[in-house]
Amino acid sequence: MTPAALSLSARLAQFTHELRPTAVPEPIRHLARLHIADALGVGLGAASVAAQRRLLTRLRTEAGAAGAATVLGFSTGAPAPVAALLNGMSIHSLEYDDTHMASIVHGSAVIVPAALAAAEAHGLSLDEVVRLVVAGWEVLVRIGEASPGGFQRRGFQVTSVGGVVVAALLGAVAGGADMAETVAAMGIAGSQAGGIFEFLSNGSSVKALHPGWAAHAGLWAAACAQGGMTGPATVLEGRFGLYNTYADDGAAGARLALGLEDLGRSWKLADAAFKFFPCCHYIHPFLECAQRLLAQVPSPAAIASVHCRVAPGAATVICDPWDAKQRPASGNEAKYSLPYCLSRILLGRPVDIATMTSSSVDAEALALAARIHWSPRSDSGFPARFDADMRIELVDGTVLHHAVDQVFGSSERPAGDEAVRAKFEANAGTALGPEARRATWDAVLNGGTLDALQQALRSIAE
Repeated sequence: MTPAALSLSARLAQFTHELRPTAVPEPIRHLARLHIADALGVGLGAASVAAQRRLLTRLRTEAGAAGAATVLGFSTGAPAPVAALLNGMSIHSLEYDDTHMASIVHGSAVIVPAALAAAEAHGLSLDEVVRLVVAGWEVLVRIGEASPGGFQRRGFQVTSVGGVVVAALLGAVAGGADMAETVAAMGIAGSQAGGIFEFLSNGSSVKALHPGWAAHAGLWAAACAQGGMTGPATVLEGRFGLYNTYADDGAAGARLALGLEDLGRSWKLADAAFKFFPCCHYIHPFLECAQRLLAQVPSPAAIASVHCRVAPGAATVICDPWDAKQRPASGNEAKYSLPYCLSRILLGRPVDIATMTSSSVDAEALALAARIHWSPRSDSGFPARFDADMRIELVDGTVLHHAVDQVFGSSERPAGDEAVRAKFEANAGTALGPEARRATWDAVLNGGTLDALQQALRSIAE
């Protein structure tokens, strides 16, 4: 059967089954390892935050059974779907996980938990985890790019809606499913897709659930398929498939079909961006502007006003409604507040995990946020570019201006291994000692074994 005659799920399944590590260019394999290490570090950091740890502990109790899969921040394992749920939640909970900008997917938050848990459950190697992570990124990004912003406009996070299908694909391949079972798993996963943006109404922490539930549900879908359940082969492009139902975009299937033509030749992972602030990625380039201009500001009291030009697509998350964004009630709500995060930087204060997970907010930052304004930027390159344009007017009439065309950590402005490792060390250091951190990094980046990685990640005194 020719590729054109196959369903989109079958084409994606065929690619993932047939992909061999040697077919992936070494720079892409190395990049995949960096993203895995970054995700593990973020998850470990999150698991050390009191509120997240309380949640993880409760859910581990509810799950009951022990298992083979590692739960970040804990010394004992859990069943693979449970570990995938908990790790996906932790990796996404801080808004510190990586992003592919054009597709607007947080790839590692769903792909790494699903791939790692499935590999542990089925006795695969760490090289196989890397292979699955590469395949997952290539598939998930293309799913998102086929309907750019379509899921978001309907109020759904593409990471969760598309991610559940990708997690099912990875789980099925890791479990030794045949092609028919793999396609069935992806179809089954479509009935578990979800993840709505209503959390923005009050800064709810439920957004963290989106990729975790996708990873969890995807692994269950794979198990269902291997147990004999069937699912629709046209889960993506069909009349009631994900594109029509969740994005109201009947043409997206055809666009995805075109996007699959360069599978295995063009590597989407190369365009994924690392994050260096634990807040919404759309805010980051504005924080860069503030950092650049801060030395020219005599004091916060000297700031008369700040004006930001924001891409309309980004404004939906970080600006609307503006009066609420100027007065977030908690650190979690502040993660999506452009004026609050910007105020912290202009006050010379960090935007860090402690700030963004606090139950209280900075009164001085709220006061400065009241002097920050925004307007739509029609010439933005969003979402392919996370850009920013900012002006500060001082009380003496001086106007300071800075613009960022693309956020740091992107392929155009790569962070490099040292910056990613420094972030990993800071995050993982909340849970692991120096030796365990070195062992984790070395196992992931230098071709170590999955056993060595498990041992390092579980070197925790609970």
